[in-house]
Order: sequence, then structure tokens, then C-alpha cells
Amino acid sequence: MELAERGRGRVSPNPLVGAVVVRDGAVIGEGFHAELGGLHAEWAALEDCRRRGGDPAGATMYVTLEPCAHQGRQPPCAEAILEAGISRVVIASEDPSEKASGRGPGILRDGGVEVASAAGAEAASARLLNQPFRKHARTGLPLVTLKMAMSLDGRTSTAPGDSPWISGEPSRALVHRWRAESDAIAVGIGTVLADDPLLTARHPDARQPIRVVFDSQARLPLDSQLLATLDQSPVLVVAPPDADPNRVSALRDAGVEILVTGGATPADRIASALADLGRREITSLFLEGGRTLASAFHAADQIDESRTFIAPVLLAPSTTDPRSGGVGVGGFPPHGGCGGQGPSPASASSRRPEQRAVQGRPPTPTTGPARLSALESHVEQVGDDTLITARFREW
Repeated sequence: MELAERGRGRVSPNPLVGAVVVRDGAVIGEGFHAELGGLHAEWAALEDCRRRGGDPAGATMYVTLEPCAHQGRQPPCAEAILEAGISRVVIASEDPSEKASGRGPGILRDGGVEVASAAGAEAASARLLNQPFRKHARTGLPLVTLKMAMSLDGRTSTAPGDSPWISGEPSRALVHRWRAESDAIAVGIGTVLADDPLLTARHPDARQPIRVVFDSQARLPLDSQLLATLDQSPVLVVAPPDADPNRVSALRDAGVEILVTGGATPADRIASALADLGRREITSLFLEGGRTLASAFHAADQIDESRTFIAPVLLAPSTTDPRSGGVGVGGFPPHGGCGGQGPSPASASSRRPEQRAVQGRPPTPTTGPARLSALESHVEQVGDDTLITARFREW
């Protein structure tokens, strides 16, 4: 699994895979899938074995994902294992994709190879290693990871004239690494209008993600940094069918791809956008840029993981931040309590009931997305910030 991690950010839409060849308790070959179109881990491990002068015949191969049995960008790994004379293969996780599922292990068994499966913590870790690949294989949709940064008083944006950064430099460096590991980054148009971001990964040897803007009125400025850097990475604007046709045409002429989303509800339109991204072999979508976008995806029940930085600062309220503008993103209206213009969660919860009542009546109950509890979470320190990572689904 440590070997497999070395391919992160370089092999999508393929999975991360590592392989080790062992004889009499000693490693005689190891490899991993290093780049899209390059050798699969099993082939790389067998080649490494031969470079070392070893003979894989009769040895055991440990591999993080079941060996493939189909011709893709590379020839089938099951055939390579049989030709090498490997006598035993230990597999940490199954491949849920339709073209693979179970075929490789079946071919190996038919060829006289003993096939065993890992269990417990090793198997769980191997599955978590490839959540984007597994979700895309099962649903056709990308894994959605939400990134947010907030102050101690619950603010997610700074006041005009203040530094736009809430989290510290170590946290921002970590975000750039996450961008490099993602197939696509998504923000709302409010964030673009407020910050004019690049949304590129400033990370050594980074593969640049596709940049996605949810833009209900096709307002993406033609002089924005996103359009000025189309040579670095494509920009895709998600817009509803009724977006201004002149603006849509101008964006297309500038080199932007327009993704028109259908559906009767915001949740339907988000699902439509995710399905379209999945068809483009985007297996991971990194959500940045505002509570309105986060709220829309939460209401659509389309968040798989979250990574939230809490910075040790208190921020003055911003009443003019366009990141939370009332028109929503990509045709998706904002949901209650998630716009930067309203009170922070801390200030809202500290009010006495009589302050929240209207003319002596109890507050009117509000409806919204149901609470989504994490399957697991952990907390770590990144510089001065606290990072809370939560996983809501396993695929």
C-alpha cells in the first residue's frame, strides 16, 4: 500500500496499485502503477524482480487490488502472473468495475495459482486507498470531497480589505497537494467574483486539475485569471439552460466549455453535473469556495468526505461578500444558514429563545438537509490550524 500511494495524482482514472514479489520471506521484486498508460503494478514488480536477477517462478505476489484480466492501456496482469510462474497471489481488495470484477482471480485459479484474500485492517485500508476509483466504478460519479476553512466564530470569509486567507500557510500548502491529487476542482461563481482565483495546484510536478465553476448566470468574467490560464488547465462552467445565451456564447468563444445541467430541482441539477463529469472519467471532485456551494451539495446528499480547517482567529462579519450572493451557484439557490451574509453559527446559537421569537411566538421551524454523521473522523494539527477530516461513505 505504501508503494501504491506513490502513484497518487498521476494515474486517475486508474486505481492506485502496488505489488511485491516475495520468496522465503524476502522481497525479490516490487512495483507500483506510476503513471497513466505506464506499467501496471504487477508488471512493474515482475520487471523489477528480473532486473535484480531473481526468478519469480514459485514465488508469492502480494497486490493491493485484484489483477486485471482485460486489455486496456496495458496488457492483462493475470496473464503476466501466469507466464512468470507465480504460485500464490494475495489480494488486498476486489475491483468493483464491470470489466474486471472477479475475472482476474478466476483466471489465476484456473491456471493453478493459489489465490488468497487479505482481511481485516489490511483489506479496509486497501479499499480506502481507492475510494474515487471504487465510487466511479460503482456509480459512474466522482468522489466529492468538501474543503472548508473557518474562524473560531464560524466565519468562512473575511471582511473587505482584510487578507483573504483564513487558514495558515502550512494548510494552504496542503490544499495545493490535494488539488494536484484531484481530477477536478469546483467553486461557485461568487468565489470567482470575490477572489479571482487561479485554482491551479502550486505543487512540484503537479498534474493540473480541471477547473469547474458553478455559474447560474454565466457571469464568469472574460478577463478572469481562470480564462487567462486556459493553457494550464481547462475551465468548465456549469450553467442552467436559461443562462444568458450571449454570455454563454462569449465564454465558449473564449475557450470555456459549458456544461448545461437539466433537472427540476437543485439536487437533480447537481446530480446531472456529477454524471456528466463522471462520463469524462473524472473520478474525484474537490469542492472549494464557499458555504453556498457546500450547502447545495449537502442538500443534494452528494458529499462523500470533508476536510475542514479551523483557524485560531476571530473575524468581523462581512455583509457584502459576493461568495455567498443570493442567486446561488449553477442554478442552485443557497440554503438557509449557509450564506456568509447571515450570522455565524456561534452567534445564532447564542441568542436567547425570546430573541429568536417573533411577536412572542416561538421561532418558526426551518427545513433543510438532514444531519449527515461521519462514519469516521480524525483531528490533526497543521501549523496553527486544526484540521478535521471526516468520511461519510465508503465505496
